Amino acid sequence: MTWFAAVARLRARREAGVLVTVATVRGHAPRDAGAKLVVGQTETWGSIGGGNVEAVAIDRAREMIVASKPEPELIDFALNDKVTNQHGVQCCGGTVSVLLEPLPVVRAVAIFGFGHVGMELARILARQDLDLHLVDSRADILTKERLDVLADAVAQVHVHHTPLLPEEVLEELPHGTHILVMTHDHAEDAALCDAALRSPHLGSIGLIGSAAKWARFRRRLSIEGGHAETTIDRIKTPIGLADITGKEPATIAVSVAADLLRMFETEGL
Repeated sequence: MTWFAAVARLRARREAGVLVTVATVRGHAPRDAGAKLVVGQTETWGSIGGGNVEAVAIDRAREMIVASKPEPELIDFALNDKVTNQHGVQCCGGTVSVLLEPLPVVRAVAIFGFGHVGMELARILARQDLDLHLVDSRADILTKERLDVLADAVAQVHVHHTPLLPEEVLEELPHGTHILVMTHDHAEDAALCDAALRSPHLGSIGLIGSAAKWARFRRRLSIEGGHAETTIDRIKTPIGLADITGKEPATIAVSVAADLLRMFETEGL
């Protein structure tokens, strides 16, 4: 398996890893500069030459995975028999620098409702390295023409058309997915909020709407849904930055995206 296929496999599995690259070589070494190794929690793909260099790199990569260390590291090795090594002697005679680059689990965001605000928000979030899920019960909203605005997305975009029960998508979403509820139908919003509160694997839950809408929802979630007040408090509403008050879809989308990205900066993955 090629190293980029291994990176893609880790991303699809939502597993952290480390990309190890031979950065520089002086003199003789087992592999040339550019050789790569991908290290996962339990597997590796590729090789940077074996022996002590590779074993030390794997050990350190797995320490970085456990520590969720985001910064890359550069490790220098002297390949001679006068150096104390952890995993045997390599005496090729050269020196090697190895770069370790963390491959964190990317964040996931699900937008329920691909209307005016949802589409503007998707356009912004699609420029981020994340898994972006777009969910709508209306087939005419998820047309190719509307989705074409995301053709150059950095994010991996997943489209879900759910004509009957959009809340069923919640169970399919990756662990820690951040939920944004903004459908065209308040009844659909309410069902999604109720289902999201019953899904402990999810991340934050945001709901678009007015104070009056939230007051009705809160009563319904408490009385009909049987949710405790502390559970209901998982839902953030209104979403977005409080000091941005414009009501144009693009303005709301900028506000919501900025608030979400600010949360990403302050939270642990």
